[in-house]
Amino acid sequence: MFVRTDQAMTNHHESGFLGQVGEVLHTWHRRYVERGELAAWTDRDLNDVGLSWDDVAHEIEKPFWRG
Repeated sequence: MFVRTDQAMTNHHESGFLGQVGEVLHTWHRRYVERGELAAWTDRDLNDVGLSWDDVAHEIEKPFWRG
């Protein structure tokens, strides 16, 4: 899994309503995918980054529209 920020993925060439909608949809999709990947991590993966299963449960139970 890799880390990226919303700022890094922002398309600065699009503007207006459709550009904003596209950015929101992209963010929602990224959250959905990354939370699914996080749910598949092993105990060793979590230990390596200092997370617990409680941390993971808290994150993956969020709906995709919540950051």
